[in-house]
Amino acid sequence: MGFKFEKLKVWQKAIDFSTDIHNLTKKFPQEELYILTTQIKRAADSTVLNIAEGSTGQTNAEFRRFLGYAIRSEIEAVSCLYIGKNRKIINKADFNKLYTNAEEIIRMLQGLRNSLK
Repeated sequence: MGFKFEKLKVWQKAIDFSTDIHNLTKKFPQEELYILTTQIKRAADSTVLNIAEGSTGQTNAEFRRFLGYAIRSEIEAVSCLYIGKNRKIINKADFNKLYTNAEEIIRMLQGLRNSLK
């Protein structure tokens, strides 16, 4: 692993979360393809991408800004999980697992951001 972000545990967890979201959306109905499916996948991917983009060649202040974007993207993914659960697209077990993972990622992102003061 040659890039700074690859060593970050939060980036690794965010990659796993993004993969889990991708796999979950394979079960979504076709009618959600251009609605919830794309929205939740983009939010999960955005978390990963913002961590990576902010970590490389940036000042701590700039990295903190990108971590803020990553936190907001993860919150967006959580909101999408709620939408899917309420539409009966996401079952309780999948919701709980992904919600817990998102909570952990957000806590890790907040901790990393706070450490960069």
